[in-house]
Amino acid sequence: MHIGLIGGIGPAATDFYYRRLIATFASRKAALELTIVHADTQTLLSNLSRNDIEAQVAIYSRLTDRLVAAGAGCVVVTSIAGHFCIEAFKSVSPLPVVDMIAEVGHAVDKNGLKRIGILGTRTVMETRFYGGIRSAEIIPPSGSDLDDVHQAYVAMAASGVATEAQRSIFNHVSRKLLEENGAEAIMLGGTDLALVFSQDHASFPLVDCAAIHVDAIARLALSA
Repeated sequence: MHIGLIGGIGPAATDFYYRRLIATFASRKAALELTIVHADTQTLLSNLSRNDIEAQVAIYSRLTDRLVAAGAGCVVVTSIAGHFCIEAFKSVSPLPVVDMIAEVGHAVDKNGLKRIGILGTRTVMETRFYGGIRSAEIIPPSGSDLDDVHQAYVAMAASGVATEAQRSIFNHVSRKLLEENGAEAIMLGGTDLALVFSQDHASFPLVDCAAIHVDAIARLALSA
């Protein structure tokens, strides 16, 4: 299946999806058919802050029309923040949407974790991953920690680079969620957190939403 990615939100997340798909298909000795269209990070964040579902769905729909013309058989939003309007988008998309919220929910159901800390944008943290996890309690940072994580994440996503100060915030808040709030793992509730954490090198358990999403995309495309 030809995969259609709505990328650019942010650039580092798009790079993560692209590289992981390349590696997965290469390991299976399968040809990767892929088209990426570009959505703007700042426009998304503005629409998210106003909960302007209609405006963001219109952007996704316009970009998906391009993917249809390119021959894509599915569409993927490469942003967790960008999933704030995913149900509305799924109802009008001309292509099947690979829904990250649903895929992460399935993965959490299987792994047996019961308390999971979360990092990401304010909306993703405050809504506890849009209420998409049924089998575990999602624990957001509290007080100024939530503000610090949101601000660091938004700046990182826009630039595509993680500074040492941003890394320090994410690691400090993760430790507090684990040690003071009883979290068993940290959910990477923003796809650009691949700039900071990886499953191979993390010193604590992760729920890597972007990796779960990419693996679900690959399974779908390879089975078609």
